[in-house]
Amino acid sequence: MKTAIDAQTVKKLRDETGAGMMDCKKALMDNDGDFEKAMESLRLKGMATADKKSSRNTNEGLIYSYIHTGSKLGILLEINCETDFVARREEFSDLAKNIAMQIASNPEIQVVKTEDISEATKEKIKKFENAKEDLQNKPEEIRNKIVEGRVDKSLKKTVLLEQEYIRDTSMTVNEYIKQVVSILGENIRVTRFTRYVLGETES
Repeated sequence: MKTAIDAQTVKKLRDETGAGMMDCKKALMDNDGDFEKAMESLRLKGMATADKKSSRNTNEGLIYSYIHTGSKLGILLEINCETDFVARREEFSDLAKNIAMQIASNPEIQVVKTEDISEATKEKIKKFENAKEDLQNKPEEIRNKIVEGRVDKSLKKTVLLEQEYIRDTSMTVNEYIKQVVSILGENIRVTRFTRYVLGETES
């Protein structure tokens, strides 16, 4: 006996995920009407779709500017997609705004992805952790493992894609982007950003 799926639940799932009505209905039917499981299955499906698109060129997009309340903090963000058509979509602009707000919310974010972290930064943090007093009497092998773990944890805080998404902490920023990729059907890439804080100047 199949579980009856009402239109209101299908619409709610569509609003939550951005997936098509038929995909939402199928996900609910496949998961016996369990809303959370259906949402997770759509999310995973979206990520699989996003992964397939990740190697495609992203030569279009937009430069998005976000000024935080009070006009003392601003973010300039470049986010790319495959076509000008998608770049003009409201969902793409919403993504850019949400990413910019994510950056504005956390001053520790310094780079887009892990690969962007410089070797000099890694070495600086490693030296800092190695010098901590609580490690001085530990055997070298154990000390190295602890330092490695602390360095990874410290560096992760600086990476945009690794952060919990502020509007849904059940996913990372990277997972959120993949969700939008599954909706818009194109590869999307955050390329770079600059943070402007009133009164701060480069030395």
